[in-house]
Amino acid sequence: MAHEIEMLNGKAQMAYAGDVPWHGLGVKVPADLTPDQMLEAAGLNWSVEKVPSFYVNPVNGEVEELGRSALIRSLDGTMLDVVSDDWNPVQNDEAFKFFNEFVAAGDMEMHTAGSLKDGQIVWGLAKVKQSFELFKGDKIDSYLLFSNFHKYGFSTDVRFTPIRVVCNNTLTLSLSSNVERMVKMSHRKVFNPEDVKGMLGIATEKLATYKEMAQFLGSKKAKNENIVEYFTRIFPVSGSGDKKKEMSKNAKTAMGILHTQPGAEYAEGTWWQPFNAVTYLTDHLAGRSADTRLTSAWYGQNKNLKNKALELAVEMAEAA
Repeated sequence: MAHEIEMLNGKAQMAYAGDVPWHGLGVKVPADLTPDQMLEAAGLNWSVEKVPSFYVNPVNGEVEELGRSALIRSLDGTMLDVVSDDWNPVQNDEAFKFFNEFVAAGDMEMHTAGSLKDGQIVWGLAKVKQSFELFKGDKIDSYLLFSNFHKYGFSTDVRFTPIRVVCNNTLTLSLSSNVERMVKMSHRKVFNPEDVKGMLGIATEKLATYKEMAQFLGSKKAKNENIVEYFTRIFPVSGSGDKKKEMSKNAKTAMGILHTQPGAEYAEGTWWQPFNAVTYLTDHLAGRSADTRLTSAWYGQNKNLKNKALELAVEMAEAA
């Protein structure tokens, strides 16, 4: 498909409550929907089934079993993936009932729901009623991203996702290495919400840690030559020798938006600025479309790139 946000009958398979999401897609819905109502509004009220998969032997023409199962969407018969026989799908209604439980328990609000990559990724975004403000107007809101994968090799999980309001820049962070292993739910066993409920409070600690990092970056001045080095390391040029010293296209773009990006006036001249130039570029300028940017920002290469950008910014700010 040309778009990562799934389209069925001409409609994006996503719904949201509150303000329009940064990617600008979806169908507006009230904030107090039940899980079933949210699934219906987002076009996610379908199930997946495992069916035996076969192949035709090219030698004798006989139909033989592969020993694996095809994962089929009940809505339209789309094959989402091929999985092992002991792989247990987590149905969307089951996943969203759990999501609704921890949203209510944590005094959060259901915000957005949708699917990506032809239904292989079903997700929900909950807004946590905690935020912080820096530099007299730079507000960061807190979200939890819940993902249910209909794809082999991936587990249902929960991630912390702060969003900078002034520019809608996102950052997706794990709930720490130890907790993440406990939060993720294997498809090889029956889905059990009790396994993760005790872990969700870690988001508050993550937000506090991120605030400290942001305050630190905004307190350290960044020299132009160090910013050039920063962008070059984040967006390196492939090759060797003198070519390594050149600036890539993305590095040049980051330099170009350093003083023009939304929110550039906050903590201007500090390490907060180049870090946000990276997140703004990856979330709003890179990629073929808003759809592909959303997938990459939350699950793909740009998620990892932004985490690297945060770590490197702190490292270089400490050395400043």
